[in-house]
Amino acid sequence: MYIAAFAPDKDESVNTLIGGFPADGPQPPILPPRDGFLFLDRDKFHASFAADLPADQAAFMADSQVPWGVDGLGEQIGEPAWRIKPSWYLLTTDDKMIPPAAQRAMSERAGSTVVEVPASHSVYVSQPAAAAALIHEAATAVSHRQ
Repeated sequence: MYIAAFAPDKDESVNTLIGGFPADGPQPPILPPRDGFLFLDRDKFHASFAADLPADQAAFMADSQVPWGVDGLGEQIGEPAWRIKPSWYLLTTDDKMIPPAAQRAMSERAGSTVVEVPASHSVYVSQPAAAAALIHEAATAVSHRQ
């Protein structure tokens, strides 16, 4: 299950995938590393990460960010699960963190069952029913295969 997410292939990393994003498109407001961790710029968080949420909710999310380890962005993966298992992808068409075109390319490459929704990167908060429905669809499909 991928929800507005990176779906790397073997030997790819988040850095590899980000390197393929268009330079003239929206850029995630990632601040310079602090103590080996990354955060999103609080002042740009609402517009870039949670544009379809109320400002106060986006501000709360910005203030309660879980930092990302810088080293994790460069870690290459081994064999991706989507090569041997079915996958589902919730593609967010209004995403300013992972461009919709990149999401589309990754989900197509993975052979995912794709559902597109007009949502920001925070689709799991702004449209929880869409996320839950796709998770339910995937769980149902997989349980019927056994």
